[in-house]
Amino acid sequence: MTLSVGDSLPSATLHENSPGNAIETAQVFAKGTHVLFGVPGAFTPGCSKTHLPGYVADFQKWKDKGVDSISCVAVNDAFVMGAWGQAHGAEGKVRMLADPAGAFVKSMGLDVFAAGLGGTRSKRFAMVVKDGTVTQLQVEPDGFGLTCSLSNSLIDSL
Repeated sequence: MTLSVGDSLPSATLHENSPGNAIETAQVFAKGTHVLFGVPGAFTPGCSKTHLPGYVADFQKWKDKGVDSISCVAVNDAFVMGAWGQAHGAEGKVRMLADPAGAFVKSMGLDVFAAGLGGTRSKRFAMVVKDGTVTQLQVEPDGFGLTCSLSNSLIDSL
């Protein structure tokens, strides 16, 4: 089953910067307004040239619209996600959250098999979560494109 607008964000454990720094989605996204976007893989071309940089560049625009946090999730380990965030100046702007086994994206029905990337990955998506509930959700039709899940596409819908 794929997550839909109006659904509660599933509870899962993700990791930030190291495997020992676990965060619980049920707590992090329970109160306030949050943007969460998923990418197929850290350091991959579309993710590194377009997707993540757009959210980093638009950080202040999101804040001005009342967004409390922006988070990126990928099926990668926490060290890779941390290094990728550092490489793009995401610190203090976009939280880099690792879903090492893909359990979180699978629970939302937003997983995709990508043989060229080693197996299960996240579809490319973007959502707004208000007080734990998904209020907007944009998923790339093919799971990998760079259209509706980009920062400028989602921010224009608010």
